[in-house]
Amino acid sequence: MATQTGVSWRTKGTLLQACNCDYGCPCNFNAPPTFGSCDGTWIGHIDDGSYGDASLNGLNFAIGSHWPKAIHLGNGEGFVLIDERADQAQREGLVAILTGKVGGPFGILANTISKMHEPQFLPFDMKLDGANSSVRAGDAVELVMEPIKNPVTGAEAFPGIVLPQGLLYRESTRASCKTYKVNAGVNFEYSGKDAAWSPFEWSGP
Repeated sequence: MATQTGVSWRTKGTLLQACNCDYGCPCNFNAPPTFGSCDGTWIGHIDDGSYGDASLNGLNFAIGSHWPKAIHLGNGEGFVLIDERADQAQREGLVAILTGKVGGPFGILANTISKMHEPQFLPFDMKLDGANSSVRAGDAVELVMEPIKNPVTGAEAFPGIVLPQGLLYRESTRASCKTYKVNAGVNFEYSGKDAAWSPFEWSGP
């Protein structure tokens, strides 16, 4: 995918994620997905951001894909969801960022997606509360997280992952997806699998 140049952008906020892997997700460690394929989604809230002259503050987004094998092996089928409150300039900016047209982490991930569905502009209902976070984006994505629990004692656990060279984040706290449904051109549904929350900060070009 060609990269657009000359547009300065930045985003900083909180990222939620879920996938079909077991807790921790071996993909974080350059290992194959737990079950061979990857159904992953990242959902973000931007606290501070801009695309050119357009502020992105307070907006939400989601991007995800089904990959038939490990992400780096490609052939993914992806989707992009944008907060319906975004005006035209904000929509264009977020679509450019999330489809990798202006570099950043999605400039790399875009090379693994063979088919990207048209962006959807939807209402987002998001609650950021650590391992108890939740989000609904129209009827396209629903994610309800809960803490991982010790199988013997029932105590809540909050394991973390530090990725000094991570693509989307450097540090995350893991959780469990109580509900994880996607109906956005690709369709899947899981529970009891990996989820996480993390700070993110991206910029380009």
